[in-house]
Amino acid sequence: KLERELAEARRKLITNGNSSIETPHKEINGIKYIGRSLTDIPPRELKSMVDDLKSQLGSGIVAIIGVYDGKGSIVVGVTNDLIEQVSAVDLVRLGVDALGGKGGGGRPDMAQGGGPDVTMASNALTSIEEFINKNME
Repeated sequence: KLERELAEARRKLITNGNSSIETPHKEINGIKYIGRSLTDIPPRELKSMVDDLKSQLGSGIVAIIGVYDGKGSIVVGVTNDLIEQVSAVDLVRLGVDALGGKGGGGRPDMAQGGGPDVTMASNALTSIEEFINKNME
């Protein structure tokens, strides 16, 4: 029960705890984007955080990297209206490559992966931003 409560507290912290509050995001080519790197967040909690942020954005892309136990895990979510333009799987693979991992997968709207090089977390998020900037309108 305590672990569930802690996970819920972390989720509220990252999502501002209230879906009616405008979530800080960037606009890249008219597409809302949230990219964050978090420490001490277990990988299993990242998907629910990405889901919450996607619903707050309404339309956009969310990428969260969690650094936990010396490893980096990345989850990317793409809202349904954008999956015809880009797949979360393609974006997560960019992040996984930057983190020194291999593979990564999931569905067009939600994908995950990981890698050992946590020092490259900001580069992983930047590579996703650059992809959006170059390939989407």
